[in-house]
Amino acid sequence: MKWSSLFLHSHKEDPREAEVISHKLMLRGAMIKRLASGIYSWLPYGLKALRKVENIIREEMDQAGAQEVLMPAVQPAEIWKESGRWEFYGKELLRFTDRKGGEFAMGPTHEEVITTIVRDEVRSYRDLPINLYQIQTKFRDEIRPRFGVMRSREFIMKDAYSFDTGEEGAAKSYDAMRRAYERIFSRCGLRFKAVEAESGPIGGSYSHEFMVLASTGEDVILSCPSCSYAANLEKAEIAAPAEPVFRQAPQGSPEKVKTPDVRTIEEVCGFLGVTPQELVKTLIYDTGKGVVAALVRGDHEVNEAKLKRAAGCESLELADEATIEMHTGAPRGFAGPVNLPVRIIADYGLLDAGPYVTGANEEDHHFTNVWLSRDVKVDKVADIRNAGKGDLCPRCGQAPLDDIRGIEVGHIFKLGTKYSRAMDATFLDESGEQRPIIMGCYGIGVGRVLAAAIEQYADENGMVLPVSLSPYPVVVLPVNVGEEEVMGAASKIYEELTARGVDVLLDDRDARPGVKFMDADLIGAPYRITVGMRGLKEGVVEIKERATGTVEKIRVGEAAGYCMAKIKEAGSDY
Repeated sequence: MKWSSLFLHSHKEDPREAEVISHKLMLRGAMIKRLASGIYSWLPYGLKALRKVENIIREEMDQAGAQEVLMPAVQPAEIWKESGRWEFYGKELLRFTDRKGGEFAMGPTHEEVITTIVRDEVRSYRDLPINLYQIQTKFRDEIRPRFGVMRSREFIMKDAYSFDTGEEGAAKSYDAMRRAYERIFSRCGLRFKAVEAESGPIGGSYSHEFMVLASTGEDVILSCPSCSYAANLEKAEIAAPAEPVFRQAPQGSPEKVKTPDVRTIEEVCGFLGVTPQELVKTLIYDTGKGVVAALVRGDHEVNEAKLKRAAGCESLELADEATIEMHTGAPRGFAGPVNLPVRIIADYGLLDAGPYVTGANEEDHHFTNVWLSRDVKVDKVADIRNAGKGDLCPRCGQAPLDDIRGIEVGHIFKLGTKYSRAMDATFLDESGEQRPIIMGCYGIGVGRVLAAAIEQYADENGMVLPVSLSPYPVVVLPVNVGEEEVMGAASKIYEELTARGVDVLLDDRDARPGVKFMDADLIGAPYRITVGMRGLKEGVVEIKERATGTVEKIRVGEAAGYCMAKIKEAGSDY
């Protein structure tokens, strides 16, 4: 491709709306263009890179035995109601009606659709196992879309679904997909880590996220330096104590103190001269079927996914002001566990400690000298807080956890029979008994893979794309297009690489060399071949490797071969 013909209009300045590196560079490098909040057009340069990700995914999914399908983006409400997710999924599900009043949704995911296909076609154990996948547009009505294609409302996703006769087969399917994902992200040139994760609204009993490691990542990963344990912040566990009992309390009772206009942890600590570790936060949650109070130490944060499991509920949200006052008798900021007439779940971190400061369930008042063993009726003690750096590994118990940042690019789930039971997707086993199909699902955010690669490798000059994802791994840059000998040599190298199947960009623009150099760096082409009159007099061209900045002088006739060797060394299929 000649640059003069490519629809690529780069920009010097960072766009105002862009917050993260990938968003800035994808807009500046003309990969994407914003249409509406969280909705982007993919321009030629960006789409070519996106297709490279898709091709790697297809090759590895096919190699793993999966078969490609394409399902509708618009889904009828009936199948979502059948699975029980029509209301449960929440406001991210974009619902609408057609001209006949029929209810539909734009698919954020396709568990329901794929389950209807399989339940109608599979009859016997002989039809299983199968694994079906698609690469298709999804829509999730994010409350706050941000970071460009990293958290957009409309996005392209690879989603696969496995169907097995039993748990052993389902485990094999899960492991096959995990290995396929490792190959996919390795081929994409990414540094990544598979971590334990929450299943969220997709459901299921077990899942892993694939995180691209980047200092700019929005997710926190906690990992053990002594064993293989790694989990995202939402999932990371706190090891259960050997004896989950509260410290024995002395004789006495809580002491009520007046704390006018003191609500936050910082304000209470300052007013009473205590540390956050000496406070108990009491948070009131609405489960839809009642309320539950979560108790955590003042310097800890409630993990709502863990609290949901501990409470045994499907939905959970912080109670509103009216609900808090109805159950505590006080406004938000003064709730406490003493004489609180609701179910109370306390975190492990409150064990073997005391006394505490708590809210007094009365406006402008707190209790001091509170002992949970003496003054509070705790219904359950569980791990309900976010783990953090320095917490002991819950697996080996040998080392404190480290924290690193990452970007989620893939997520795999063991679904079990969540959808097959709800939607009557069954098969006849060898004895003629009807049984529910065991399912798994496996997603990759295709655009996120590209954005994550940019986040991981970008520098102050622009993108630094891996060879496998670069739309044009080589840019041939004639310094002066008006010089016939320069253009002749550049064109010959361009044609030779093109003949060998390499995607090459010939910068034939009549522009200043500095502008062309900056654009080549901005778009992240792995190799830049600079052809100038000074070098040609010596019989050489300069080849710059974008990732390292290394510049080599190579004989003109050897330039194409040199680049081919470098590209193959990087693991590309060229």
